[in-house]
Amino acid sequence: MSNVYYYNIAEYDIRIHFSNTRYHPQYILSSFEPFRQEKPKGKLFFDFTIDNHLCPYPKEKVTPIRTFDTGNGNTTVDLLDNGGYQYIIKDIEGNKCALLISNKDFSECHCALRGTFAMQRFGINNALMLVFAFAGSFHQTLLLHASLVRKDGYGYAFIAKSGVGKSTHVSLWLRNIEGCDLMNDDNPILRIINGKPFIYGSPWSGKTPCYRNIKAKLGAITRIDRALQNSIEQVRPAEAFASLLPACSTMKWDQVIFHHTCNTIAHIIETTSIYTLHCLPNEEAAIICQKIISKN
Repeated sequence: MSNVYYYNIAEYDIRIHFSNTRYHPQYILSSFEPFRQEKPKGKLFFDFTIDNHLCPYPKEKVTPIRTFDTGNGNTTVDLLDNGGYQYIIKDIEGNKCALLISNKDFSECHCALRGTFAMQRFGINNALMLVFAFAGSFHQTLLLHASLVRKDGYGYAFIAKSGVGKSTHVSLWLRNIEGCDLMNDDNPILRIINGKPFIYGSPWSGKTPCYRNIKAKLGAITRIDRALQNSIEQVRPAEAFASLLPACSTMKWDQVIFHHTCNTIAHIIETTSIYTLHCLPNEEAAIICQKIISKN
C-alpha cells in the first residue's frame, strides 16, 4: 500500500507518505482524522515517510545521546554524523515500536513501524508527536503538556506534575462553570503569531479522546499545586519560566532547539499571565481560579 495523506495541525500543513505499511492510515492514525485535508494550503511544516524497510544507521555513524523515560515507555536518541537524529521508540513493555530518522530541523523524517497494530499505533503517534514538537521550535511553537479548557473564546491551560490533577481541575470547570468546553487533555499546541499567543487542540490527548481541530486566544497558564485550602497567585517571570519549561517538549542537548524553545517561553511570559493555583480537588477551587484568571 502506498498513500499520501495531508493534515493541518495548529494551522501547519504536514504530509505523511505511507509506503510499505500494513495498516490503513485512517485506523492507525484515527486521532488525526479531524485534522485531515485533501491538499496542503501552504508550505509543508514537515514531510514524514513511513517505510518499514528503513534500517537503523550503522553504529560508527551515530553518537549516543541518552535514553529517556516517556511515562509510557522509553526512547533512545542518537545524533547522526550528518547532524540529524535517530530515535528508537519502545512501549511500556520494552517492545521496539518505531525507528525514526530525521534531518537537523525535522522538516524531513522517515519512520519504520514494528510489531502488532497496537505497537505500531503507539510508535507512529509518539514519533509524530516528537517531530511536531521539535520542528515547532524553529517556528515559535510549543507542544505543551497540559489540560486545556476554553471559555468565551480564550483557552486556559493547566500544567502540573504527573498525578497532581490537571485533568481533575479542568473537569471541575466543565461541571461547574457555564460555557466551558474541553479543547485537549494532554498535549495542546501553543503558537506565537504576529507577537500574540494562540493555543490549539491536537491529535495527542493522553487517555482522554479529545482530538479537536480548534483554536483560541491564550488566556492564561496555571500551574496546579495541591494544598489544604484554595488560593491563587500570579507568579513572577523567573518562577513562571521554571514552571513552563518542564511542561514543554524540547531537547536540552540540542543548543539550537533548546534556545528557540526558551525564547518562545520567554515571549509567552511577556504576553500572558502565569499563575500558581494552590488547591483542593473541589468546586470552590475551579470557581476561585476562573474568577481570577478569566479574561471576561
